[in-house]
Amino acid sequence: MNEEFVKLKNDLETLIDELEAENFFFEGQRLIIGCSTSEVIGQHIGKNSSMEAAGVIYDCLKDIKEKHGVHLMFQGCEHINRAVTMERKTLEASGYGEVSVVPHRSAGGSLSEHAYKQMDDAAVAEFVTADAGIDIGQTLIGMHLKHVAVPFRTDTKMVGQAMVTMARTRPKLIGGPRAKYNN
Repeated sequence: MNEEFVKLKNDLETLIDELEAENFFFEGQRLIIGCSTSEVIGQHIGKNSSMEAAGVIYDCLKDIKEKHGVHLMFQGCEHINRAVTMERKTLEASGYGEVSVVPHRSAGGSLSEHAYKQMDDAAVAEFVTADAGIDIGQTLIGMHLKHVAVPFRTDTKMVGQAMVTMARTRPKLIGGPRAKYNN
């Protein structure tokens, strides 16, 4: 592994350590991942997709899945309308409708393609409602988060050369000045 991808792996491990320290992950969590591997390697989004970066990122995220029991979901690019790749059991348990598309580097992105190939029984949905998300390279995952998304801040601001943003979700606060809420 070259120096650039060793740094990428270290950045992700540092970010994951921070998120674990804050109990960001939980059993059964539906976690949406958006990622521009182009941005990760310092290029413009959508211009230089990297299968090697995708492999490094996927391997780190797969460790989260195994350790915390989260359901990983990978957002594709706009060329497949940001459709989401996941394991079929996640799709079925969540009641998401399957669509007929196979993500690839030029329509879906490297990470979605890599995930699709690595999963035992991959499926793709058009829309999901994730409990939390990690967005690497400003891919705009908000459309796949439950209402209400709340930014989650860490000291790690970059993964590779891409900005990273995280969010959790919480139930909507409804009512008015007399309402009481569970915290």
